[in-house]
Amino acid sequence: MSLTGIRWAGPRALLVELSDLPSVLAFHSRLLAEPLPGQLDAVAAAATVLLKFGTHAEALAARTAVGHVDLGAVPRDVSRDVTIEVVYDGEDLTEVGMLTGLGRDGVVAAHTGQLWTAAFGGFAPGFTYLLGENHSLDVPRRSSPRTAVPAGSVALGGTFSAVYPRQSPGGWQLIGRTTAVLWDLERESPALVRPGDKVRYVAVREAVALTSALPAAREVTGPGLVVDSPGLQSLVQDLGRPGLGDLGVSAAGAVDQQSARQANRLVGNQPGAAVVETVLGGLSVQAVGDQVLALAGAVVPLEIRDASGAPARRAAMCAPFALLDGETLSLGEPTLGARSYLAVRGGIDVHPVLGSRSSDSMSGIGPAPLSAGTRLPVGKAPLFRMVGAPEESTLRLGVASAELRITLGPRDDWFVAGALDALTGEEWVTTEQSNRIGVRLRPGSDRALERNPDRGAGELPSEGAVAGALQVPPSGHPVLFLADHPVTGGYPVIAVVVPEDLPTAAQLPPGHRVRFTIVDPATLEPLEPAATGAVPEGTKP
Repeated sequence: MSLTGIRWAGPRALLVELSDLPSVLAFHSRLLAEPLPGQLDAVAAAATVLLKFGTHAEALAARTAVGHVDLGAVPRDVSRDVTIEVVYDGEDLTEVGMLTGLGRDGVVAAHTGQLWTAAFGGFAPGFTYLLGENHSLDVPRRSSPRTAVPAGSVALGGTFSAVYPRQSPGGWQLIGRTTAVLWDLERESPALVRPGDKVRYVAVREAVALTSALPAAREVTGPGLVVDSPGLQSLVQDLGRPGLGDLGVSAAGAVDQQSARQANRLVGNQPGAAVVETVLGGLSVQAVGDQVLALAGAVVPLEIRDASGAPARRAAMCAPFALLDGETLSLGEPTLGARSYLAVRGGIDVHPVLGSRSSDSMSGIGPAPLSAGTRLPVGKAPLFRMVGAPEESTLRLGVASAELRITLGPRDDWFVAGALDALTGEEWVTTEQSNRIGVRLRPGSDRALERNPDRGAGELPSEGAVAGALQVPPSGHPVLFLADHPVTGGYPVIAVVVPEDLPTAAQLPPGHRVRFTIVDPATLEPLEPAATGAVPEGTKP
C-alpha cells in the first residue's frame, strides 16, 4: 500500500493518488479518524482521496503532512455487514449473461457468491460503489444511458456494483431490484451502506415493499413571508452542509455566498441564516407581520405595494428596508447578474436537514423549491445585533464579459498542450442549460479542449471534485461546477476556478462571455500557460 502522487485541485484542495483500493480505504479511514488541521471533507474514490480545506494555508500545510500519513496504522475497523435482498429480473440480466459468458443463472450466482466492499460514495446520496472479490462481472456501461432508472435498481458498471437509491438517469447494466432503502434521513446514519462496509447480496423470489407514513408537514403560523410568485426558480439557502461528501451529499448552499452574507449582514443576521435565492427576477412575496428585509446579488428593480396593490414606498438594493404587514415586494428582471438574495431579519426558519436549511437541487435534500402560496416562517430577531447601514454591492461582474482566475489540474495532463491555449485564449459563452449544478460553456469559435491521445479512449476512474472545477466531457466544452455539483465525476478536470472568483461565476447569466486566466495556486499570481502533472514528492507547489 502506498501514496503515489499529490495534485492540486484548486488552491484549497488536494487530490491524493494511491496505489490501490485498500490504500484508498486505509488513507480515507485515517483522515476521517484524525482530520488534518482545517480539513472540511475527505472524499474517497476509485484510486484517489480528495481533501478539502478552509484556506489555502491549511491546504499547503496538509500537502506536507499527507506524505507522512501512516497507512499501516489503520484505525480500528468500524465496517458493518449489510445484507441486501434482490429479485434478479433486471432488463439487462440476459445481456450481462452474454457479455460475461455466464448466462442469467451464472450472473446471479456470481453476484450473490462473493462479498462486496463499499469503496466510495458519489453520484447521489446513498449511491455507493461496491467492489467485488473477483472480476467475473466486469461489464461495460451502456452505450446510451437511460433517462430514468427506477429507485432500488441493482446494477453493474465496470468493476463495480451498486443500488440506485432514487430514480435518476444512469448508464449501468440493470440486473435486479431491491426494496432496501439506501437513503433515509429518519435513520441515525442515513446511508444504508457507507465506505468500508461489507455487502452480501441475497437472491429472493419476491420483493415486499415496506411503506411508512410520511410525517405531516408542520403548519406554518406566526410572522413570515408568503410567496405570491416564485419567478423562474426560488430556493431557501444558507451556507450549505459541507463534510458529507463520503455519503454522496454535496455541500449545496448559496451559490454566491458573498451576496448571501451581505444580505444577512444588512438585516443584522448571523452569516449562516437562511435566505431566499432567486434566479433572473420575478419573485414576489407578501409580509405577514412587519418585517425587515434586504436584497443583495444580481441588480434588480424593487417595487413595494400596499395591501390594495397601490405603490407604497421605494426600496434600494444593498440596504435594509421595512416590508409592513400586508405589503408586497416584487423583484424585476436583473440588469446585471443572475442570482439575487433576499434576507429577512430573523432568517427563514424552515426545518434543517443534515444540519442545513439549504435546498440541494442535485439530491432533492432540503426544502422544496418555492411555489405560489408557500409560507416561509421567520425566526426571532437576533438580540444585540443591529440592522446594518447601506453598503456597496459585492457584485464584481462585467456588463458583457467576466474574467475568472483558474489553477491548473488536477487532470490538465489529460489534454494536449494546445488545449490550455484554447482554454485561456478562447472567449467562452454561458449557455441556457446552466443551473446550480454547473455553468455549461460553449466556445465563441469552433475550438474545443482536445484530449491527449496518449491517454487512449478510456475514461478517468471516478474521483472527487470541488466547486469551481472545469470538468471536460468528450465534447471538449467545459462545465464549471457550482454548489450542487456531484461529489464525484468521471470526466477529467482541466482546471479549477479560485474560490475568490466563485461569486462571480455564480452570477453568470445565459449568453455572458467568460475568459480564464491561469494563476499560481500558492500566490494567485498569473502564470504562463504550461502543462503540469502530479506534484512530485517533496516539491513545493
